[in-house]
Amino acid sequence: MSHLAPYASFPDRSRGRLHDEPARDIRGPRDIFQRDRDRIIHSIAFRRLRHKTQVFISPDGDHFRVRLTHSLEVAQIGRTIARALGLNEDLTEALCLAHDIGHPPFGHAGEDALEEAMKPFGGFDHNAQTLRTLTLLESPYPSWPGLNLSWELLEGLAKHNGPVANAGWALAEVNAGFDLNLTDWPSLEAQVAAISDDIAYDNHDIDDGIRAGLLDMDQLLELPFVAERWQAILARYPDVKPRRLIGELTREQIGVMVNDVIESTRARIQELGIKDAHDVRNAGVMIGGFSSEMATRERRLKKFMYQKLYHHPTQTAAAVEASKIVRELFMAYRNDVRLLPPEWRENLPDEDPARSRHIGDFLAGMTDRYATDRHRELCGTPA
Repeated sequence: MSHLAPYASFPDRSRGRLHDEPARDIRGPRDIFQRDRDRIIHSIAFRRLRHKTQVFISPDGDHFRVRLTHSLEVAQIGRTIARALGLNEDLTEALCLAHDIGHPPFGHAGEDALEEAMKPFGGFDHNAQTLRTLTLLESPYPSWPGLNLSWELLEGLAKHNGPVANAGWALAEVNAGFDLNLTDWPSLEAQVAAISDDIAYDNHDIDDGIRAGLLDMDQLLELPFVAERWQAILARYPDVKPRRLIGELTREQIGVMVNDVIESTRARIQELGIKDAHDVRNAGVMIGGFSSEMATRERRLKKFMYQKLYHHPTQTAAAVEASKIVRELFMAYRNDVRLLPPEWRENLPDEDPARSRHIGDFLAGMTDRYATDRHRELCGTPA
């Protein structure tokens, strides 16, 4: 692995997996992080992302993004940054592909409703649910629970946004079984995955918002960062209709943000004297990310997107209906556990909070359409 920078995550230095795997079970010439990535891609939980909300709840159009396509786009951005910085591309890609696996149906509306329903039982957090899904719920192997992923992958998913001071119940359970050093900073691969997520949804949600007719260019051009890019594109393509240039704007902005992350991260590595992965985890600050100027621009863009798109009246109305579905499904299953599928009834704990958390696990794994169908079946058509 001589092409890796000294501060990258080396597969031959991995802290390994929770459960030892006999050599005969290792199929093909893949290192530990490559196998992690492949296990995620082959998982049922990953496949379910194709029917989970990204921005638009149960979108009618085939061209809108969903959690699956978003995760693939994050992985593409993450690999680009990792390659430029000499980081481990396979670990970065695996982190990007897995980061949204714990999301319940209906995006943030579904998460808020499940968090409210689960509050008496410890609450709900999609990031912790990702870890719970990969270490417990998704169990295709006969010899151990979960996918038995590497320490580095689980660590990166647990704290890609930084150290975790107060872990909720779900993350605390995972950490009790496999200590992820939650108070340290994550690997650079995890930091790159986190900023790649921001870059992807900031820009691709603009594309989807315009396509849906909920955003228009006049609104976007109130943002200097967008206006600068747009004027340059119009000057470059004076004879092309502006509508055809929306994709160019998306690509341009992603490119500018990616280059900023690469340059800024390199500068911080040098400034902090980072020599290896140990230095990264003990740096005391996030190393991978935007420059201060780009971070300010990105925050303004995100604020704009919340005001104009995520909280748009049509989005709010859909969120109210989605919340009702999740809330009423949770109550229906709690009130009559016989409504659960047989495989979920078989493992149902006898007492709370474990009993209600089990129901929460079932709900969190649902796709938008499965939740809608079950609600119609059990509760009638939502108002």
